[in-house]
Amino acid sequence: MRDSTFSRLMLSADRARQEVAYTADDAPGTIVVDTFARKLYHVQEGGRAMRYAIAVGREGLSFRGSGVIGRKAKWPSWQPTANMVRTRPDLYLEYAGGRAGGLDNPLGARALYLYRNGRDSMFRIHGTIQNETIGHATSAGCIRLFNQDAIHLYDQVDNGTRVKVRSLEESLAIEGPYMDDAWGRAVPATPENIAQKPLDEQLIVDQAAAKAAEEAKAAEEAAKLAAKAEKKRLSACKRKGIDAADCPLPEATATLDAANSNG
Repeated sequence: MRDSTFSRLMLSADRARQEVAYTADDAPGTIVVDTFARKLYHVQEGGRAMRYAIAVGREGLSFRGSGVIGRKAKWPSWQPTANMVRTRPDLYLEYAGGRAGGLDNPLGARALYLYRNGRDSMFRIHGTIQNETIGHATSAGCIRLFNQDAIHLYDQVDNGTRVKVRSLEESLAIEGPYMDDAWGRAVPATPENIAQKPLDEQLIVDQAAAKAAEEAKAAEEAAKLAAKAEKKRLSACKRKGIDAADCPLPEATATLDAANSNG
């Protein structure tokens, strides 16, 4: 149940890349990042824009204002920040020296590096290997897109492209208020979504309880089968006059039988 619900959410229309009407006054060619609505726009001519769903990490939330794309990379390498290594050495220490680009790299297939005043701001727009995070606020990282969207955006923009990150006031004026739904995904804070959230939260609780009950039942059945097999093993040893302490385990018995049959 949860898997099908989760897949439906991840593949919903608001996460799909699509061309939409664009009413803000940003110049065509500009990349506009809305960390509150978790959307990225590449502004087009004629009041249109290509809209991408994004995930936002701590580093993504730290940048405000504007800059330019100073560098682009295909299959970029990645190195955790000193703070990431310090706070979560269990996750990042082994990669402190960096990690080569590839299918398992956290920056995904493409990366755009934002510069300000000629210097790397450490703000990135990049792909991801964690598709389930799109639409969410995550623990680390900058601005993540689905890999196919990162590739698409990469192919549309050049170095020098202006990038603007909206303020909360701008986001509210253009997108309206947003909220996190029961799964932690940004959705419009409509009366319908507000009313739906506690229902979905209860659904998640019920699904977790059902899964726990199913796992407990499976564990109980496995324990019964194990106890039955143990009883059978000890009975077989008793018939052969073997003391329980010396009774061979099933694996040892099978190995011995195989050796005897081959001999």
